[in-house]
Formats: sequence, structure tokens, C-alpha cells
Amino acid sequence: MMAGLFDQFASPTLLGIPLIVLAVLLPWILYPTATPRWLSNRLITIQAWLAARFANQLLLPLSARGHKWAVLLTSLMIYLITLNVLGLLPYTYTPTTQLSMNMAFATPLWLATVIIGMRDQPTMSLGHLLPEGTPVPLIPALIIIETISLFIRPLALGVRLTANLTAGHLLIQLLATAVYVLVPLTKAVASLTMVVFFLLSLLEVAVALIQAYVFVLLLSLYLQENI
Repeated sequence: MMAGLFDQFASPTLLGIPLIVLAVLLPWILYPTATPRWLSNRLITIQAWLAARFANQLLLPLSARGHKWAVLLTSLMIYLITLNVLGLLPYTYTPTTQLSMNMAFATPLWLATVIIGMRDQPTMSLGHLLPEGTPVPLIPALIIIETISLFIRPLALGVRLTANLTAGHLLIQLLATAVYVLVPLTKAVASLTMVVFFLLSLLEVAVALIQAYVFVLLLSLYLQENI
């Protein structure tokens, strides 16, 4: 039995080997690879259809120059969705509850969008730091504020994903513990708590999907600002 609520977020180990490596690599093993045959099986067809739908939604806010990022952004969203959903299963581990891993996703991709903007259109990219029509006395303060907000973006991406998943896992554990304690005491309250627990589990599945989509959508918006 866990000693504390936050023990579930510690990376499990087996024979001194951190199992987070297995959790990170598992999604790529689950998905079937495409075959050279003209007619694929139903699973590959459904997978390709879902990937196409994801790509269409991601490309809506992007101009034609950003469409070359479609494969990267779609793969990242499918990967995050798989990690988040698998982490809701019993006796599993969710790597996306670790801020370090989420920052490892957010920082390089955000930095890539900034570098693209500075390379292709430096004037427009730097223009985002100073809104048009700003009074002259406020120019230094606004430049500092906009610069700080620019560098906070990857941290906001990582913290948003980590905080939402961590809060959901904690609520699920608290309700599960409450049901376990209330069953021998009062069946009625335990049954009501079980219903709330079931509804919260459904909500967490939705949160796992939405947070992965929001993570990639914000990256696409940052990209659109710099292309």
C-alpha cells in the first residue's frame, strides 16, 4: 500500500531499472505499422482515418507554410493521448505527470517556432513584443513584459499538462480510498461515492484527450505567429 498520495507519481523501478523507459516506448509498440498492400486491415484503416482527422483539425489555424509540421504535430498528439489514456489503467504509470518530461516536449518545439520566426521574418517576430500604438513611456515596460511572457510559454505548456493530469489522478485516488473505507461502514454512502468515482473516471478520460489536443493546438498557434 502506498505511503502517500504522491507516491503514485514516482517512477517505478524493477531490479534498479526505471520503468519509465518502458512506459515511454510502449505507445509506439501498440500501433500497427502500415503495410505495402493496397488493402489494409480494419485497424490500420481506422488508425489512418483518425490521424487524418487529427491533422485536419490541427491545420485549421495554420497557413500553407505551416502544413509541413502536420506529421510532427499529429504524431505528438497521438503519442500524448496514448500516454495519458494508458496512465488511467490500474497498475500503470503516467509519464506525462512528470514536469521534466512535458518540458522536454514543450521547450524544443517552442524554441523551434521562435527560431523559424527570427530566421524568416525577424521584423514581424520582434514586432509581437511591442503592440502597435503603445504610448512612448510604456514602451520599455511592455517590451519587458512581452519578453517574459514569450519565455514563459514552454513552462505554461508543461505545467498545464502536468497539473491537470496530476489533479485528476489525485482525485481518483482520494475517491477510491473513500469507497474502500466507507464500504464496511455505510453501504449507501459508499454506493453514492462509487457513482461519483465512475463519473470522475469518465471525466478523466476526456481530460486526457483534451489536454493532449490543447498542448499541440497551442504549439500550432505559436507556430502560426512566426510563419
